[in-house]
Amino acid sequence: MLRRIYELGHSVTGTISFRRKAVDRTMKALFCLAAVLVILPLFIIFFDLLIKGGKELKLTLLIDLPHPVGEPGGGIANGIVGTLVITLLTMMWSVPTAIMCGIYLAEYGKGKFASAVRFAADTMTGVPSIIMGIFGYILLVLPMKRFSAWAGAAALSMIFIPVVVRTTEEMLRTVPMTVREAALALGIARWKATLRITVRTAWPGILTGILLAMARIIGETAPLLFTALGNQFWQTRLDQPIAAVPLQVFTYAISPYEDWHDKAWAGALVLITMVLVINIVARVLTRQKR
Repeated sequence: MLRRIYELGHSVTGTISFRRKAVDRTMKALFCLAAVLVILPLFIIFFDLLIKGGKELKLTLLIDLPHPVGEPGGGIANGIVGTLVITLLTMMWSVPTAIMCGIYLAEYGKGKFASAVRFAADTMTGVPSIIMGIFGYILLVLPMKRFSAWAGAAALSMIFIPVVVRTTEEMLRTVPMTVREAALALGIARWKATLRITVRTAWPGILTGILLAMARIIGETAPLLFTALGNQFWQTRLDQPIAAVPLQVFTYAISPYEDWHDKAWAGALVLITMVLVINIVARVLTRQKR
């Protein structure tokens, strides 16, 4: 009798164990499938661009100005330089502003005003980029009566700042409170402890957020259509229309010329490569932090 009960119990236990293992393996397979579905579009886009734009990916593409229709060659050198100029202009004042705002929210922000700032940052993160372009057009282009690099940088800063603000706040909150208390116990002023200890501790994460936000604004087209407009030549004045890679890709893509379509694919490949490099650097910094 006891042996029968033991065999029955062992059989039930084995059945339950088999079911658990089957469910576990099924869920693992579903998780792996979901992960593949997430990264698959990136590889499809990259290899499609590589196939369609690879034939135009030459040195002349990176060092020459755009040529008129019908002339062989031509490149997007002015667009690459313009993208770098607009991005640097955006970060020149957006990075300090965003970091200081994030420090305020993490270290000093309490009450309704801080909640309103967080709500505004979260809301602006989800606003379509074309709205930022229209706002930049009304705020800067119409009063100045011209498109310019400054207007483009202002429109992109409205996309850049909310992301860095929230990233800075979250990274500062990961610093243990004991670190702050130890600094204050040594008699260090709170603002000095915040800048020299708390911010320095969280700096790899903050820098990662800055790079990811930069990768996002590099590929934006809609805000620049309303503010920077684009240019087919070298432009050294920041108060004039300036070229950018997304704008040139857009111009080439909507044209009726096959040669320009090929250059659009090549320009898109250059653009996505820039974004990938920035994201890889951000991942390396995050890994070093861990």
